[in-house]
Amino acid sequence: MIETILNRIVVSVPVLFGVLFLGFALVQLAPGDPARVQAGPTAPPEVVERIRQEMGLDQPVIVQFGKYMERLAQGDLGRSLISNKTVTSELAAAIVPTIELMFASLIWSIPLGIAMGTLAAVWRGSLLDRIIMAISVAGVSLPIFFICLLLIQLLGVKYPVFPFIGRGGPIWTAEGLRHLVLPALSLGLIFIGPVSRMTRSSVLEVLRLDHVRTARAKGLTEPQVILRHGLRNALIPVVTLVGLQIGYLLGGAVVTETIFSYPGIGRLAVGAILSSDFPLAQGTILVLALGFILVNLIVDILYARLDPRVQKK
Repeated sequence: MIETILNRIVVSVPVLFGVLFLGFALVQLAPGDPARVQAGPTAPPEVVERIRQEMGLDQPVIVQFGKYMERLAQGDLGRSLISNKTVTSELAAAIVPTIELMFASLIWSIPLGIAMGTLAAVWRGSLLDRIIMAISVAGVSLPIFFICLLLIQLLGVKYPVFPFIGRGGPIWTAEGLRHLVLPALSLGLIFIGPVSRMTRSSVLEVLRLDHVRTARAKGLTEPQVILRHGLRNALIPVVTLVGLQIGYLLGGAVVTETIFSYPGIGRLAVGAILSSDFPLAQGTILVLALGFILVNLIVDILYARLDPRVQKK
């Protein structure tokens, strides 16, 4: 297991480097001038040019990236051009709300998606199967911004049950939970469809295998057969899909946090890019890339636990 984890970490290093370089280059191509942002809109051109030279923006992109990696190796992410706070402190303040949002959206959508997919497989061809598949297709097809706006209109405006602007506090407080409900529902709804469809296909395939027929022949009840011998083996491809979908949720969190004015990493990234705050934008890219890598590492560990043969590869 330890060898598997170390191999995944080694493979992740060049991936992280490539993402950082691509993100750095794309940020440089974004409209806006960081020197102008720092100097102010009324600063004369010579002052802007002097600041550009001090920031190293007049040098080639590869040279700027090399200096950025050197500072990054020292743990220095720079300072925000807008707030003048360190990027580390800005990221630290925004990462907790994002983690809360991801946790709140996954804790209910993963079990519900697996349960729906299992029921659809057991009752294949029935009305319940068709209803679940229709819900799954709708969840996959509807864009995240439409789901967010629909829930805001329904549960925030027409029936004002939950607030839909900002963050009311930590997740363990009542007001924090109330503010988290709509963003977590919106983000979780796009997760249920793929999980339930993959679970249904995987369970159907496993239930046809010989060891499942043997378990039935031994006299085990159908729930025991499904839970002990069917669902455990069926979860292997589902875990892989969950890992990939969590990565997509990070992108969906950008839209969700922006619509709900939720102060997370996604909203911070959008604001940094729109205001040409390059140090902060690069910091958010780093955090999102590390999030992808960490999620994939966790998926590999779970995959190895479910299928011990993976550890031998």
